Amino acid sequence: MSSDLELSYTFCDSMAHDFMFNLTPCSIMNKPIWNLALTWIPRSDITFLKVIFRVWYNGAKALHWKEVLCSGVDDEYSVCGRLKGETVATAFDIKGARISFPKAS
Repeated sequence: MSSDLELSYTFCDSMAHDFMFNLTPCSIMNKPIWNLALTWIPRSDITFLKVIFRVWYNGAKALHWKEVLCSGVDDEYSVCGRLKGETVATAFDIKGARISFPKAS
């Protein structure tokens, strides 16, 4: 957590998950590119995976994006089809320049 960023995640079961999510830089305000690294050891085979990404700014929803990444048919992401206990490790850039956050008054 930084002064302008707090990350959280949830899973649809009550079991503990080995999950690491790292976003740099820690301050995302008006930064053009964010670097994301994700490591996860799934507790079951990945046949269905839905991601919901929400960004809140000053108590208001600034972005809500949801996507089914794995449906079990013609999946294009490498995480799809991974087996229980098989480590998922990936890194990629998120282009954040499209989201401009206004300065606080």
